[in-house]
Amino acid sequence: MPEIKAAICHAFGEPLRIETVQLAAPMAGEIEVTLKACAICHSDISYMDGAWGGTLPAVYGHEAAGTVSAVGDGVRGLAPGDPVVVTLIRACGTCPSCAGGRPVACETGFEGGPLTTADGAPLHQAMYTGGFAERVVVDQSQVVKLSDTIPMEAASLLACGVITGVGAVVNAANLRAGQDVVVIGAGGVGLNAIQGARIAGARRIVAVDMSDEKLAMARDFGATHGVLATSEKPWRTAKKALGRGADAVFVTVGAIPAYDQAPQYLANGGKVIMVGMPHTGAKSSYEPVMLAATGQGMVGSKMGDVVIARDIPWMVDLYEQGRLKLDELISGRWTLEQINEAIADTKTGAAKRNVIVFD
Repeated sequence: MPEIKAAICHAFGEPLRIETVQLAAPMAGEIEVTLKACAICHSDISYMDGAWGGTLPAVYGHEAAGTVSAVGDGVRGLAPGDPVVVTLIRACGTCPSCAGGRPVACETGFEGGPLTTADGAPLHQAMYTGGFAERVVVDQSQVVKLSDTIPMEAASLLACGVITGVGAVVNAANLRAGQDVVVIGAGGVGLNAIQGARIAGARRIVAVDMSDEKLAMARDFGATHGVLATSEKPWRTAKKALGRGADAVFVTVGAIPAYDQAPQYLANGGKVIMVGMPHTGAKSSYEPVMLAATGQGMVGSKMGDVVIARDIPWMVDLYEQGRLKLDELISGRWTLEQINEAIADTKTGAAKRNVIVFD
C-alpha cells in the first residue's frame, strides 16, 4: 500500500503531527488526487479543537486541489493528469436530497476510508477528504475538473470558502439585482458573500465586523459601507446606510451575538441566511412575533447549497475574467511541515485564507 505524509490530529486541541501513513488505491467510482494545495478553513480548526466532536486519530483538511494520479473502475470523464478541485461534498445521487437537487445534504452515510496509520491502524478521513496530506482518495462525486490556467492555490479556495459564501447569495438567498445586503463577518466566507452580492447586482452591501482593517478589506471585495460590530446598536448604522433594512443578512461567523442581532438588520420580508457554524450546544434567541409580523424568515445554508458540477465551472470562468477574486484571498503559503504555524496564524483572525502548498 502506498505511503504518504499527512498531518494527523491525535487529540483535540493539540498540535498536528506529520507522520507517514498508508493510502489505499482507489476503488470503483473513486479517484486518487496528488495534491498541489490545501487551504485551511475555520471548520477544520473547530473540528481539531473538539467543537463538534469527531473520530480520532484523523486527517483534516477539505479545501484542496491537485491532479488526478489514478482512477478506479467505472470512473468517467476523469483521467490521470487532469487538474481538479476536491470538495467534501460526497453525494450518492439517489437519496431524496440528491434527487431533489441538494447534494450538499446527501442522506447516505459512507463508512470506512482509504487511510490507515503506518502500522495499519484505523485513521479517519475527516470530512471525506483528509486534505492535509500529499495525496487523497475520494469519490468521483467530490471533484470537478478544472481548466489548465487556474493556479492550484486559487483553485483550492473553490472547494469550500468561495462556494459557501457566493453560493449563500445566489442559491440560498436567491438575491435579485437591486436588493440590499448585510454581511456579518468579513473573514474568508464573508468576503466571498460580499463579492457574491456584488456579482449578483446588489444595490448596497454593508459589511459588519469587529475590525476596521477587516472593513477596509471588505470594501476591496465589493462592500459599499462598513459598520463596526462593536458600536452601539450597529444595525441602526447599517439601516441608515441602506435607507431601510436589508433584504438579506448573511451571518458568516459562528458567534452567538452575531446570530442574536441578525434579525435587527432586516427589512420587512427580509431573511437571515445562517452560514457560520457555532459550537455544538450554543443557542441563540429571537422574538418570533417580530419575524411573523414582518414576514421575515431565517434559513440555513450549508456549503452555499451548491451543485459543484454546475456552480464551480461558472465561478472559475468569472475568476478567469477577473470578476471573482481568488488570488487576493490568499494571505500566506505554507509547507505541510509548517501547518501548525499556519493554523496559529489563522486563529489570530487576521488571515483571509492560509494555504498549504505541496511540491
